[in-house]
Amino acid sequence: MKQKDFVFNICFLLFLNLLVKPFWILGIDVGVQNHVGAESYGLYFAVFNFTYMFNILLDMGTTNFNNRNIARNNQLLDKHLSSIIILRFLLAVFYMLVVFSVALIIGYRGFMLKLLFWTAINQFLNTFLLYLRSNVSALLMFKTDSVLSVLDRLIMIILCGILLWGNVTDEPFKIEWFVYSQTIAYVIAVAVALGIVVYKSHLRGLHWNGPFFLMILKRSLPFATLTLLMACYNRIDSVMIERLLPGDIAATQAGIYASAFRLLDALVMIAYLFSVILLPLFSKMIKENDDVKPIVRTAFSLLFLFAVSATVILSCYKEPVIGLLYDEHNAASVGVFTLLIPCIIPISLMYVFGTLLTAKGSMKKLNITAAIGIGVNVLVNVILIPRLQARGAAIASLSTQSVVSLLQFIIAMRELKVPLKTLPWLSCLLFTGLLIPTAIVSTHLLHCHVVYSLLICSGIALVYGFATRLIQIEHSRLLWRNKTRGDERGPINE
Repeated sequence: MKQKDFVFNICFLLFLNLLVKPFWILGIDVGVQNHVGAESYGLYFAVFNFTYMFNILLDMGTTNFNNRNIARNNQLLDKHLSSIIILRFLLAVFYMLVVFSVALIIGYRGFMLKLLFWTAINQFLNTFLLYLRSNVSALLMFKTDSVLSVLDRLIMIILCGILLWGNVTDEPFKIEWFVYSQTIAYVIAVAVALGIVVYKSHLRGLHWNGPFFLMILKRSLPFATLTLLMACYNRIDSVMIERLLPGDIAATQAGIYASAFRLLDALVMIAYLFSVILLPLFSKMIKENDDVKPIVRTAFSLLFLFAVSATVILSCYKEPVIGLLYDEHNAASVGVFTLLIPCIIPISLMYVFGTLLTAKGSMKKLNITAAIGIGVNVLVNVILIPRLQARGAAIASLSTQSVVSLLQFIIAMRELKVPLKTLPWLSCLLFTGLLIPTAIVSTHLLHCHVVYSLLICSGIALVYGFATRLIQIEHSRLLWRNKTRGDERGPINE
């Protein structure tokens, strides 16, 4: 795949996700929290993150392994698919046993266990959908994968929108309805994705293959370890808030943390989309000894512009943004938001350099950086949550993401022998130096609605990106090309 095709696929993926996912997060998800309250949503958020921490038991690294392996060897799709599907259902049974055992040990009872069951089912369906999508993207069918990336959320928007605002029931909205809607949406999306993958692979049936299961698990173990470690330091914050604080304030503080984290999560989704394309692309390029530096520079430049712009602009407009979205605990949410939103910068960089290391197979070093991240996260959380509550968890998250990102950047540059001069450091400095004072001044000069202010500032940031050559002019021309040629060397293209 050429650099221009990479840019087009990223733009198409971003376009679809920006049409759907912001409305899901800022409309439906926020609407649910405003309807059920911070305490009820905080309980769900803690349970969700608890089940998410064990997600690796549903996957054991097979998705990342499969994406990398099928991208290099398309002819293995039929063989792998026929056995990995069976393996994933076996892993699902193991996952449910572990999740419920640990939940009972740490004190989950009653309604929390009911919520836990359906949330765990949703985690299985979501990871199964991601596995199916890994086959689609590994075949370099990036347009199809882009559509699949928003299908589940689109269905959830329809279902939850009807329940929230359709006046179809006299009862107040319940948090469990939110969970059930997700289950229905995931089932439909999985059915569609499975149909596409079965068609492309010409799958004739499922095969029980014990030695193959063991081989896949053994080869996926480094990916599984990395996923587990990353899930822990990314999602343990709300669980620790709910467990470390007294019962009367734990759920509320988890809800406050969720209100700030939601906006970060929305931004992370955009950055994550880069890795969806970068992992199979880097894997194929490294295998064929292609020069990855142009793609690294392009991905770094786009993500730097996005992450710094989001951090600076949202930090300047934090009060009106939080006030626009939520009905309660706004002052506390602003304090947490101020500390959480800068996390998008190190996270975005990890989606470039961590993905590059994953494609190269440097899993041991990635696992070491993730283990260090857990150590930093748990230590800071234990010290700060009892004193600062949700703000302490936000500090822990920012510290962890910064340390891990820096380590991955250093390792990737050395492992892949990418010179520092490959990255546009001067452009980054000039862009940041222009954007910060502009955003600060805009808060005093712009007196329009906050949404329009954000759009104006974002437009100015984009202009600065071109003016400082953070985004090169020739790249802007490529954004308008409406045809992608895929990888001309690959046997299956879209």
